[in-house]
Amino acid sequence: MAELSIFACVVFAASLGAILYVLAIYPLLLHRAACRQGREIQRDTVLRSISVIIAVRNGAKFIGEKLRSLLSANYPRELMQVIVVSDGSDDGTDEIVRSFASEGIAFYRIPRAGKPTALNTGISHATGEILILTDVRQTLDPDSIRNVVSCFADPVVGVVSGELLIRPGMSREEADTGLYWKYEVFIRKQMSRIDSTFGANGPFYGMRRCLAVRIPEDTLLDDVYLPLSAFFRGYRMILDDSARSYDYPTSLTSEFHRKLRTQAGLYQILRTYPELLSSRNRMRIHFLSAKFGRLMIPFFLILMAVSTFGLPAQAMRVALVCQIVFYLFAALDSWIPQDSAIKVVSSPIRTFVVLMGAALLGLSVFFVPPQKLWKQTKVRL
Repeated sequence: MAELSIFACVVFAASLGAILYVLAIYPLLLHRAACRQGREIQRDTVLRSISVIIAVRNGAKFIGEKLRSLLSANYPRELMQVIVVSDGSDDGTDEIVRSFASEGIAFYRIPRAGKPTALNTGISHATGEILILTDVRQTLDPDSIRNVVSCFADPVVGVVSGELLIRPGMSREEADTGLYWKYEVFIRKQMSRIDSTFGANGPFYGMRRCLAVRIPEDTLLDDVYLPLSAFFRGYRMILDDSARSYDYPTSLTSEFHRKLRTQAGLYQILRTYPELLSSRNRMRIHFLSAKFGRLMIPFFLILMAVSTFGLPAQAMRVALVCQIVFYLFAALDSWIPQDSAIKVVSSPIRTFVVLMGAALLGLSVFFVPPQKLWKQTKVRL
């Protein structure tokens, strides 16, 4: 029994330590390393030819504003090719895009096949030196394209992400979801300063066209698969916070589905790029600490819960009560009034638990067709 108790203590402590390392200690170490080892990006004012690609399915609510955002960008129109690929839209998206034909917008409609196929179609028609891939919902700051393109003066930069800013939410839930995204952006900024991120911000990023590869049709994370092809050829993937795009706040339900898809997509990526775990990955310690580590947090939480029952009696009671209270906060948060002081604690806990549940369900990618994990993100306009 003593040996079992020791083993339970080791498992509990190791699991708790791993969670604390991934969520708090590693980001602090990363920030310190970025301050000490940060690499400058070469920039210039050369205006390179670009191809802006928008893959859209049923984006009638957003496509008009999106195209106007692009057409008002502070970038020479003669150097900008705009391509819209409709992935079997049936809500009037196609008609809205066609109304911009006089503005030189190239439009292609394909039978519904998924975003990767739509992106492949757009890339195959691109003629610009730089690809600008952007989603339909987000609007762009007028100088954002120019700022992204300026980074390609650096010969080792292959992919440049813009910074996605979430508009203020009206509820605590939306605010906490936005806070999680700010945490994610912080991590990416520090990685970018050291060397590279492990993917791009899908809503808005640029890439050298010569580095683009064909995306498999069942890919869930096209904005990771495509940039990684450049990373493993020695190029950097960076985040430029002067290139901004703006999005609407999302509910926790929508964020749950997005998280499920991204974590399922990460399992996919590991199968496609196993070298992420090998010495071929020059940022391996960062990948293990950030991406892979967060993928493992749900399993660490389960190990903590199970090992609790093997702890010495007093320690078991304390650990059990703490975990019960923690999960009760998450379970009861929906019924707690928005103006309650308790909401300040319960809402972030619920957000964390829901996102960890989504990460755990990412394993479903091994049992269902990946396309079934795509859910349209719903936002409050």
